[in-house]
Amino acid sequence: MDTVRIGIIGIGGMGRHHAEYLSKGEVPGAQLAAVCDISPAALDWAGGKFGDAVQRFDSADALFAANAVDAVMIAAPHYFHPPLAIQALNNGLHALVEKPAGVYTKQVREMNEAAAKSDRVFGIMFNQRTSGHHQKMKELVSSGELGEIKRTQYVITDWFRAQSYYDSGGWRATWSGEGGGVLMNQSPHNLDLWQWICGMPRRVRAFCHFGKYHNIEVEDDVTAYVEYENGATGVFITSTGEAPGSNSFEITGDRGKLLLSGGKLTFWRTRISVSEHLRTTPRGFEARDLDHRYSFQGW
Repeated sequence: MDTVRIGIIGIGGMGRHHAEYLSKGEVPGAQLAAVCDISPAALDWAGGKFGDAVQRFDSADALFAANAVDAVMIAAPHYFHPPLAIQALNNGLHALVEKPAGVYTKQVREMNEAAAKSDRVFGIMFNQRTSGHHQKMKELVSSGELGEIKRTQYVITDWFRAQSYYDSGGWRATWSGEGGGVLMNQSPHNLDLWQWICGMPRRVRAFCHFGKYHNIEVEDDVTAYVEYENGATGVFITSTGEAPGSNSFEITGDRGKLLLSGGKLTFWRTRISVSEHLRTTPRGFEARDLDHRYSFQGW
């Protein structure tokens, strides 16, 4: 297996996390070769942690010019994700971008276009797609086993954050630093799973409350309503100001229901189509003929 030399741009919280497991050889075929940050303190940390085995650069330009890596992981502030990814691809490097993809739609589209034109590997850090629960949900929906989707509901309110969290960094929960709040920082993984499994909606309406629970300028409480091409509807609810919070993902289809909650995925499968049953049964108040074929908890 060829070794891929990886450089990390941005060695704050997530960047350091990536650097530490790469340096331990936890990813076969991957070598932490370089780190890059404009902060002298961050580079000092890397020097103390990895020594001369990992090259250190104080600018992305210097990293790209050094021919020191084959790929980069971009963990810089949100606004820099698209331009750094484009620069990496244009320099012939593979690129993996931390979530979110970016702040502005135009920037993200430009990044995607650059990736499509490149022969390099490009991706975004949506690691929740690798979870067995989420992969099983994707499989059951995509295979048609659940039937046509009728309704989706994702309640993800266990992102609790105290005011001290937001006060710990001047960039947190600001338009200039993060470009948004709970939707931009905490929930991109959930939004990605929602569309990856259920498909993209054709219509969205959302109610975002700015600084509802915290002294911040961005959203910390959101309720969104969506409509899909087939007429199905969905709701997405998230917040950083509720406790105890919930983490519940429910998909109702014409042949059953999926519920991921408390770390368990349950699948109820109906004997026949719900739409067929409601059209043909003479018993107006009963769903008895639908009898769940099985209910399974696992994955």
